[in-house]
Amino acid sequence: MTRPFKVLGIQQIAIGGTSKAKLRELWVDMLGLEVTGNFKSERENVDEDICAMGSDKFGGAYKVEVDLMQPMDPLGKPAVHTTPLNHVGLWIDDLPKAVEWLTAKGVRFAPGGIRKGAAGYDITFLHPKSNDEFPIAGEGVLIELVQAPSDVIAALQ
Repeated sequence: MTRPFKVLGIQQIAIGGTSKAKLRELWVDMLGLEVTGNFKSERENVDEDICAMGSDKFGGAYKVEVDLMQPMDPLGKPAVHTTPLNHVGLWIDDLPKAVEWLTAKGVRFAPGGIRKGAAGYDITFLHPKSNDEFPIAGEGVLIELVQAPSDVIAALQ
């Protein structure tokens, strides 16, 4: 099958929750993304922080947008906080250090620890739900942390 397009990488992911503050606690405070803008739309029922990770020195080829969304009206439509997302995979340059630091900061991981993933890279998952012991989690989103190989680290640093 010939396609008239190619998927080149991740441009953005959009994550909805009832509280942008809880989403920012993980994505900005714990994982280090930068908030680059904000967007509000009553028509779209969204109050959104626009975040970025990666570099835009090659025209944005290595920059990925992460939108953290909460509804302006939790009972309104569209319900940006209820859309399910299976998981998001993130390249990590030093997975063991990341797991150690995030755990110490109260981030909850799913059972299984660091292990080989389907593509052969070491992986682990952040749990989608927090608990009393680990109050920071994916706020409903399962997040895979993937140990980046040396060539990916070199390209994306």
